[in-house]
Order: sequence, then C-alpha cells, then structure tokens
Amino acid sequence: MLEGQVIGLSVKDFFTKPMLKIAILPLVFTMIIMLLLFYSAAGYGFEALQLFIEQSQNGQEATIDPNAPFYIVWTMYIIAFLFKYSITSWLVGFLVYTVGTIFVMMFSVFLTILIIGFLTPMILKVLHKRHYSHLQINGFGTLLSPLWVALKSIIIMFLLFILFIPLYFIPIVNLVAINLPIYYFFHKLLTFDVASTILTEDEYQVIHGKKAGAFRLRTLLLYFLSMIPSIMLFSAVFYIIYLGHSYFQELQKLRGIELDVSDIKTEIKQIEDNQSTNL
Repeated sequence: MLEGQVIGLSVKDFFTKPMLKIAILPLVFTMIIMLLLFYSAAGYGFEALQLFIEQSQNGQEATIDPNAPFYIVWTMYIIAFLFKYSITSWLVGFLVYTVGTIFVMMFSVFLTILIIGFLTPMILKVLHKRHYSHLQINGFGTLLSPLWVALKSIIIMFLLFILFIPLYFIPIVNLVAINLPIYYFFHKLLTFDVASTILTEDEYQVIHGKKAGAFRLRTLLLYFLSMIPSIMLFSAVFYIIYLGHSYFQELQKLRGIELDVSDIKTEIKQIEDNQSTNL
C-alpha cells in the first residue's frame, strides 16, 4: 500500500465513532492539568511577580510572599539576579522567550505522549479488529518497559538540551537546536508504544533494521503537525492510527501476507455498510 493510501485510510479511521470517543480523552486530561497549573500560579498572583521585578530594577529590596509556590519563588529570584546587572538584563527577554517556548513545547508533547501511551493498546485493538484480524499480534515488553524507555529518552533529551546551549543564540539554527531533543523524545516513545504493542521483539528489530529511516520520516511529519497550536491535543490518536497502519503493513510483508488495495477498500465498504445498517 502506498504512503498516501495509508494516510487516507488513517484519516478515515480517525473520523469513526470509536476513535473520536478515544480522541476526547487526551484533550480532557491535558486541559484539566493545564488549568490546575494555571490557577495555581494565578492564585499567587501575576501582579506580585511584576512588583517584584520593578523593585529589583529600582534597586529596592524585593519582597516575596513566604506562602508562594517554590517554583515561583525560584523564578523570581533568578529574574531579580538578572536585572541587577546591565550585562545580563538584555538577556532576560530572550531567555524568557526561549525557556518559555521550550517549556510549553516540552510540556505539551511530554504530557500528551504519556496520556496517549495508556490509550495505545485500546486504539490498536480497534484498528486490529477492523482491518488486520487475520494477523496475530504478540507485543513484547512488560509494564515497566515503556517507563524505562521514557526515562532513557528524557535523560538523553536533557543532555541534548545542555549540549546545544551555544546554538540557542544563533538565529534559525536555534530552532533546530530547540526542536531536535524534543523530536528525539517524541519519536522514541511514539514508535516504541506502537511497535511493542503489535510486534515481537525479533520482528521489531527486523522491521526497524530495514525501515528505520521511513519511520523517522513519518514521525518527523507528525512532529511538524504537533507544532501547530493545540493540534496535538486533538490529533494524538491519529498519530497512533497512522503508525499502527504502518507497522501492520510491514508486519504483513514480513509474514508474507499481502492484501490487495481493492480487497481492503471492499472490506472498509462492507464495514461502513454494516454500521449504516445497524444505525
């Protein structure tokens, strides 16, 4: 099956009732967590932070509410230190923008990937039943395997962030330097979640030995899509569907099972007719 056909089939699957129901869950959980964090910061008050900065700039002794959350206290102390010196004060705007961008991107990607990780078996079960019931799936790994992969990926991601610090001050290059570590984390967790649910460990090694570049291009495309504001909150389920189809197609080839595209279209039409009859 051609890549365009895989994408088209994935889009059709995404807009089915079972998948749309699942797609709501990452959005709801992410919004709840983001709102809790927002109201936690707002409860302390952004005005206090602004007053603190003004006091630091005017050489006054800045006061901090002892009841403020620890992360706000540390942020205010760092800002106050930077504003004390003219050499570093010009960096504040740049640092706030850069660090803020990294944090928002990391947090949204990290949180959505973790949430969708719990939903991956459910999504692939629906996909398997609908299109690939002729294939026996034998996922590898244990409950701790995704956690171990996530931990290793997080460590490597932070090491890359540190390694690329000099590049953050170079226009255009800094965009690549900021996104590369996050993409690494995105690619590792997404492909492992899907592959470990569908394939055996041996099948995983064989497929990635031959098709690693193709899967990197797929996840790179998905990563670019996730950079569109708020789209990842809605489309994370589509990512699993798309990669799931890709792995199922490779598994068919590996096991010597090739289905004609016309057979798949006939199968989809029969399923849609059955759904219409049931309605």
